[in-house]
Amino acid sequence: MTVNDVDDVLLVHGGTPLEGEIRVRGAKNLVPKAMVAALLGSSPSRLRNVPDIRDVRVVRGLLQLHGVTVRPGDEPGELVLDPTYVESANVADIDAHAGSSRIPILFCGPLLHRLGHAFIPGLGGCDIGGRPIDFHFDVLRQFGATIEKRADGQYLEAPQRLRGTKIALPYPSVGATEQVLLTAVLAEGVTELSNAAVEPEIEDLICVLQKMGAIIAMDTDRTIRITGVDKLGGYTHRALPDRLEAASWASAALATEGDIYVHGAQQRSMMTFLNTYRKVGGAFEIDDEGIRFWHPGGQLKSIALETDVHPGFQTDWQQPLVVALTQATGLSIIHETVYESRLGFTSALNQMGAHIQLYRECLGGSDCRFGQRNFLHSAVVSGPTKLQGADLVIPDLRGGFSYLIAALAAQGTSRVHGIGLINRGYENFMEKLSALGAKVELPGKALG
Repeated sequence: MTVNDVDDVLLVHGGTPLEGEIRVRGAKNLVPKAMVAALLGSSPSRLRNVPDIRDVRVVRGLLQLHGVTVRPGDEPGELVLDPTYVESANVADIDAHAGSSRIPILFCGPLLHRLGHAFIPGLGGCDIGGRPIDFHFDVLRQFGATIEKRADGQYLEAPQRLRGTKIALPYPSVGATEQVLLTAVLAEGVTELSNAAVEPEIEDLICVLQKMGAIIAMDTDRTIRITGVDKLGGYTHRALPDRLEAASWASAALATEGDIYVHGAQQRSMMTFLNTYRKVGGAFEIDDEGIRFWHPGGQLKSIALETDVHPGFQTDWQQPLVVALTQATGLSIIHETVYESRLGFTSALNQMGAHIQLYRECLGGSDCRFGQRNFLHSAVVSGPTKLQGADLVIPDLRGGFSYLIAALAAQGTSRVHGIGLINRGYENFMEKLSALGAKVELPGKALG
């Protein structure tokens, strides 16, 4: 079943443990970027383990607007991307496709290399705090691009070949690191990026680019050096599994006192999450095919948790786990250091019966960049509390899945509005809920 309308309502009849098996495919934070990377090649690329999510469909549409042929491959979840005939796209068409996604900003470097110009409309994405795009444009200027602000977006040109440069990130931003990688690989000379993001999805993107012919070295001090080459070819690559989705289902198992086997989940990219999961009282078992997560019975334990960039505890893991922490005994302390507005979703949990207090101070083990800026970025969760069904409006992707977990764990029926937003990052989540025995329904059609 496909849910396209963000105004869709899902009725969730809570109180039933989620039990069964589901599968996660390629990471949302890698696959669309690897698709953009295909633009840089002089020959077709094959990308495997591609999930059917909205961000993939957005990028596919944008690539096709620019003349890239995108077709299914020989196996399920495989795409073949042929960039032989890249061309300019109509501004109105770009805007129509890109309005709900921030990914178009990553088209800049590849299009400047291929066409000498690019257009970027106003960008959307989840409202979880400031994710300014100005830095992307500053980086592109350092490479030699010129940028003209127009009423409908930004128009970029590369009067001559882009040149390598030295860039120091003020914060190890994933998006900015991706921008540099996708631009530097065909730029003239060497680019040195310091304080880079080093998430597993970044490493996987580097693997994609290296397969295409790029020369990229990663140092242990968050420095990445890219030696530009004159030409790149295609790639064949299987995307790494989505560790963020896997952790969401793990938290769902914990919150609902369930037992979920996640095919495709991998230990290496989830080690920090797994340590925290065990501290809370969750159980897991790892084999070659995936990871089984379950609530072993007894009380869950409160914890102190601070989010951070990789290899720290990922901010995308925080929201689903907070739902489970409402069922832990004692006071849990959450310090969000990545996105300043990511704790806003807790007001709905309080509406359901949780006891969560937000603070402007840094309640973690260290001060962070939000500490003196009047943001509610720390939380104290008091538990356990019984959750009751409620009317919920999904605010963003991870917050939305967290609301879904809370509704599944609660007693009674919840009406979850805007359920279509979850499609941005969770493939076939309605079918997965049904497979796990969830009692949910779209008005007029029972699903479980």
